[in-house]
Amino acid sequence: MDKISTIILASSLIIIMLGMGLSLVTDDFKRIIIYPKAIFVGLVNQLILLPLIGFAIAVLFPLTPEIAIGLMILAACPGGPTSNLIAHLAKGDTALSVTLTALSSFVTILTIPFIVNFALIHFLDEGQMIKLDVVETIIRIFIIIIIPISIGMIIRRYKESFALRMANPVRKASGIVIALVIIGIVIKERENFVSYFQQAGIVALILNVTTMLVGYYSAKLFRIKDKRAVSISIESGIQNGTLAITIAVVLLGSTELAITPAIYSLLMFFTGGVAIYFGNKRDKVSNRVLSGIEL
Repeated sequence: MDKISTIILASSLIIIMLGMGLSLVTDDFKRIIIYPKAIFVGLVNQLILLPLIGFAIAVLFPLTPEIAIGLMILAACPGGPTSNLIAHLAKGDTALSVTLTALSSFVTILTIPFIVNFALIHFLDEGQMIKLDVVETIIRIFIIIIIPISIGMIIRRYKESFALRMANPVRKASGIVIALVIIGIVIKERENFVSYFQQAGIVALILNVTTMLVGYYSAKLFRIKDKRAVSISIESGIQNGTLAITIAVVLLGSTELAITPAIYSLLMFFTGGVAIYFGNKRDKVSNRVLSGIEL
């Protein structure tokens, strides 16, 4: 992509994270004390199990280096605002989802450069080798993630009515921009897109579904209640595809590496819809049981 396109992509991510900040308050971070077990399980899934599962899939399947690295970039990313919306619609614990997204967004600033560099070294030949500068990458991700979130939180704190009014328009605007970016990537890689989709679509779907299942059953293993288990499942399996695309295009200068995150960003709405269906079904059953007990 050209310089203008990369600027537009980085700007769209900044807008998305600003919108996320508009929805956050300091109490969201206090939930570490209120729900320590749920937070711990969610972060272990997000920060440790997700990259390990991503690497296992990348090794087990016969993927091109570009698709494998794109998968690892995706697995290194935190959850995004979309996961909060899906958790809400699936009758999960929205507050827990927001907290996990916020915390993982802060922590992955430090983990992303190392995971991505590991993937680059493992999957690329010496002649193709590219590498992220760890310190520079941390600074750049800090600028496009943490600063907008912080500004959004400050606006929410001092101008709450304005923040609440702006949250929805900002979300819609960022969604339109990232849709245009994905279309741009598809057009640029149109000659190879069908073969890329055949590889990336399958592994992106496997990563998505596997991590959601691992998230849900790991929560149940630790006896975490249903609503929180739903949120942990969604946070474990719905990643910030926009950030993954930004890392590929802006930091690594490659639309090929952005193919897997771009395809994933489309597929996650399908699996998110399935999660919403089962979440609502579970909620109705729970309500019937409670109604029966009360009678």
